[in-house]
Amino acid sequence: MSKESKIEDLNFEASLKELEEIVERLEKGQGSLEDAISAYERGSLLKKHCQAKLDEARLKVEKIRLPQEGGAVEITDFDE
Repeated sequence: MSKESKIEDLNFEASLKELEEIVERLEKGQGSLEDAISAYERGSLLKKHCQAKLDEARLKVEKIRLPQEGGAVEITDFDE
């Protein structure tokens, strides 16, 4: 993924992949201090973006509960 890519335009998988690449580069100590600072800043934004995408997905998930005494399936919000 290009460094010029707007984070808000990335899907979760692309964001996570780029974040993993940044972490790997930082762990290896590759590049200058300025590059490391820029990478850290972008990585921080990518992390926030990934977390927002996960939170959004979590809110969409529904639990399906089967009643104890045969009957219709009940669908409830994830947090219940």
